[in-house]
Amino acid sequence: MPRITAATNAAQRAETQRRILTAFGELLFTHGLPGLTMTDVARHAGVGRTAVYNYYADMEQLLIAYALDETERFIVDLRDSLAALENPVDRLALYVRAQVEDLSRRHLPPGPAMAAVLSPGSFAKLADHVGDLNVLLQDILQDGVEQGYLPDTDVAQLARLIHGTLSASAARRNRTPDGGTPPPPPASDVELHTAVEVHTAIELHTAQTVRFIQLGAGARFDDAGKPVRLDSPAHDALAS
Repeated sequence: MPRITAATNAAQRAETQRRILTAFGELLFTHGLPGLTMTDVARHAGVGRTAVYNYYADMEQLLIAYALDETERFIVDLRDSLAALENPVDRLALYVRAQVEDLSRRHLPPGPAMAAVLSPGSFAKLADHVGDLNVLLQDILQDGVEQGYLPDTDVAQLARLIHGTLSASAARRNRTPDGGTPPPPPASDVELHTAVEVHTAIELHTAQTVRFIQLGAGARFDDAGKPVRLDSPAHDALAS
């Protein structure tokens, strides 16, 4: 069992729970969900298996707790970042980039796969929570319409299309140009060079996804690449 380091029992429980969720997320990233067990999570977290069961009855509860915790923290951080930007097209870019990076980092199964491993009640709970992200995106799109940066459209339908694109983009982002998986941390100059190439390709793919979604939403840009209102001269080509 882990040594008591927190000042109070409540703090210790919170610390242990955080270690369990962190361990689960790391294993989800390195091994994926199939075959993952509570014993694996306990070992990786450095706690007893009983300690994990004290918080989560089974893998479904652990998965839903991790997904909700990550989503809530992501939304809080994203709202803070979006508040610093005034232009809705720039906010859309930030939203898209943050979503692609977060979906790739967490390696959570996509919606249909989550529905297959979760009970209807748990999936509905997750869907309600993730709905906050959908509202956030719709607010950005509606603001873009009202300010004249995006054409008048069904923002709810457009938000669904964007989220579908993001899920597909995140899946591709986790692949190297030849279709393989990204290499482990480099241990030599050759591996470092390969890692740099992969990182460059991933960043290029993310930037292309951002601009693809912006243009798909109807945004237009001047020759300097800055968003312009629809009644202004625009440059419609994809940024290189």
